[in-house]
Amino acid sequence: MAPRGSQRTINKIVAENRKARFNYEIIDTYEAGLVLTGTEVKSLREGKANIAESYASDEGAEIWLINSHLPEYLQANRFNHEPRRRRKLLLSKREINKLRTGINREGMTLVPLKIYFNEKGRAKLELALAKGKKLHDKRETEKERDWNRQKSRLLKAH
Repeated sequence: MAPRGSQRTINKIVAENRKARFNYEIIDTYEAGLVLTGTEVKSLREGKANIAESYASDEGAEIWLINSHLPEYLQANRFNHEPRRRRKLLLSKREINKLRTGINREGMTLVPLKIYFNEKGRAKLELALAKGKKLHDKRETEKERDWNRQKSRLLKAH
């Protein structure tokens, strides 16, 4: 089993929050399991999910994923799930306590980065403890990205 900090092979990324790294400064990342129904898993396996506007919330001794969209599985008929329901995240007590202390600090929030299936075929969520960027930080990030793009073009030309 690979240690938490090492690079894991990710089989299939289902949904990715691409704006998160632009809008937030990522402090720390965690891998969390998701409590899902059967139709939600089938919908994920089809590659249909949206976590762009979602966030995680600390309620009691649990962490919940709020406002994520998993569309209904068409073949499920009346046994379908609600697309925008709250989903419980599976984390250890130590991780929950770390996240709770991070949330209580000023400006920290829990942002989902991606949903994927791991090597065992289980749906996982990469969750980040993040701090919101100010407008000037976002401009700086954009300038740096543009410069790197321009630099790679110049090197490619020579």
